[in-house]
Amino acid sequence: MWRFVLLILGLAGCGIDATEYPGQSFLGVPYMVSPLGEGALPDDGPLIRYDAFDCTTFVETVLADGDTDCMNQIRYLDGEIGFLTRNHFIECDWLPNNVDFVQNVSAMYAPTDVRHVVIDKAEWFHVVHGIDVDIAPMTVDLEYIPYEYVHLINIDKPMIVLFVTDKPDFRDKIGTDLAVVHMGFWLPNGMLRHASSNHGAVVDVDMAEYIAQRMTDKTNIGIALVEIK
Repeated sequence: MWRFVLLILGLAGCGIDATEYPGQSFLGVPYMVSPLGEGALPDDGPLIRYDAFDCTTFVETVLADGDTDCMNQIRYLDGEIGFLTRNHFIECDWLPNNVDFVQNVSAMYAPTDVRHVVIDKAEWFHVVHGIDVDIAPMTVDLEYIPYEYVHLINIDKPMIVLFVTDKPDFRDKIGTDLAVVHMGFWLPNGMLRHASSNHGAVVDVDMAEYIAQRMTDKTNIGIALVEIK
């Protein structure tokens, strides 16, 4: 079996140490919407758990190798635990705040385009959570691979894959535009390992079939490949 090398994530003591594809031991664990929090209100979910995941917390838990301190570094700005410092948005929080150990490498694998997205965190906090904060909208240019070029991709190691959309009705529903709506691990054997709401668990599915299904909705526009440094 292909050996997944020890990855030092740029965080002292953090990393994956495994002899199998990432997340193997979590296959079959149930899916749960937003299973983690700060351990206290306004979100009193635990800081880490192993009995339930959503797509993001599955990726984060695997990257942290189940270590709570590493998890906090990944999930929160500078590791400062708090609802307002959590990396809620992949585009403007999770990717740039974790730049020491992950990077968008989409352009290395296929032709790319750019999704211009304006993240209005203040409006999102207000509409979704009833919290008023003073945060200016952020414009993010997310490089991604349009679905028409995905067939050109050939990976020889597990990659984090972000699924990119351009849905015009997001702002009406959640107060902000959004680009990244799902994430998981694309494995060299052609499978997508992810926490799936449709399957209700962490599962492996054929990546080509999964992409074909997503392409039936024209607002789904492509993927971004994120390498673990």
